[in-house]
Amino acid sequence: MTGEETLVSEFARRIVVVGTGYVGLTTGACLASLGHRVMCADVDRAKVERLQAGQIDIREPGLAEMVGEMLAAGRLSFVTGARAALDELQAEGTPCEVLFVCVPTPMGIGGIADLSAVEAVIDEVREVLPTGAIVVNKSTVPVGTGERTAELIDRPDVAVVSNPEFLREGSGVYDFLHPDRIIVGSNAQDAAERVAALYARLGAPTVLTDLASAEMIKYAANCFLATKLSYVNAIAELCERLGADVADVTEGLGYDKRIGQSYLSPGPGWGGSCLPKDTAALLQLSDSVDFEFRLLRAAIETNTRQSRRIVEKIQSAVTGKRNGSLSRTRIALLGLAFKAGTSDLRDSPAIAVAAQLRQAGAELVAFDPAIPAEDSSFDGDLLTVVDDPYVAAKDADAIVILTEWPEFRGLDWPRLSAVVRKPVVLDTRNLVDPDVLRRAGFDWTGVGRAPRPALSGSAADA
Repeated sequence: MTGEETLVSEFARRIVVVGTGYVGLTTGACLASLGHRVMCADVDRAKVERLQAGQIDIREPGLAEMVGEMLAAGRLSFVTGARAALDELQAEGTPCEVLFVCVPTPMGIGGIADLSAVEAVIDEVREVLPTGAIVVNKSTVPVGTGERTAELIDRPDVAVVSNPEFLREGSGVYDFLHPDRIIVGSNAQDAAERVAALYARLGAPTVLTDLASAEMIKYAANCFLATKLSYVNAIAELCERLGADVADVTEGLGYDKRIGQSYLSPGPGWGGSCLPKDTAALLQLSDSVDFEFRLLRAAIETNTRQSRRIVEKIQSAVTGKRNGSLSRTRIALLGLAFKAGTSDLRDSPAIAVAAQLRQAGAELVAFDPAIPAEDSSFDGDLLTVVDDPYVAAKDADAIVILTEWPEFRGLDWPRLSAVVRKPVVLDTRNLVDPDVLRRAGFDWTGVGRAPRPALSGSAADA
């Protein structure tokens, strides 16, 4: 037996992961890659059958390959139902040691997270959990959920742990295997240490804390990032009004180690599966304890306003008027996913902009590398999705870049200029070099970008 095999054998644990969405599937596959025996459970039988056959519906670099490898190695399997997973491991004589809850917690009424899926899992498994098992909340849940989970389980021989995820869509596998930190919270020290040991091979800094603090860390992190994005969008607008260039401003900011380079790119607003619901949930939690979180409320309001500001910039570029009518205009949208590298449309700022453009009377044709033309997510009354950016641009009165897909930089912009009705580009991500677009004949508008004056004393003046 090699040293690597010894390490795997010594630390391997029997794990059930409930939920095979983005977080659950990534968690299950990556834990299996660390040597653990993982059984993933889901309520969708057809999905389970596809996963067991190695068919992955999620766009995530490296995930399909990892799932295939772990299935072949016998360390990963899929089953319908959480209770069935527990029963199957018990029948094999290898009872579950750790059960991860990785089910959706969408925004509910009033902004608070909807925990019905979490509670349904607990109701399904509490009577069949083996003695000494640990239930781990991996889903993003409000502060106090861990305590509530322990009450629902109502078994002193089963511990509850909070182990929030910090995975970025489009780099989830990498983030899991190269984490900035591991957060483990529990009111039972032994349970916290056992969960932390699952990640020992990663060598990441580990914070052991209580349940409430672990739950709060997740919300604090995401809401800080949302606030940072809203701040840079506000700075971008100020740059436009003062004649400064946000690209230079953010470069100067990013070299400050207290600020850092990440989350300093202006755009059409923030969205996705996490930031909108997490900011709303923390705001609601703050209200529930009579704390007026003015900073967070302002960040949300700034983000809501951002999509309207982008629409006004489009109206101005197309009609010459800030609130000009877009009736009988055709707008080509490049990008619909909330960020590049994913097909996720949840709370996408691109969709928010599209809805307002449609309300203003524009006809919308969109292209996104991850969204097929036959995608059923869209009502035809909102927009039409095509599989070719040049088809999207045909007879367009403006091209609007909404998602930062690197592929858009390499488009044949002179060809696009030849097929549009009006050579107008609004680059909401400041993605494409303005000089490339201008040379192709386009009138270009970015976000927070001002025309550069000639530098006095430059070679051109010599």
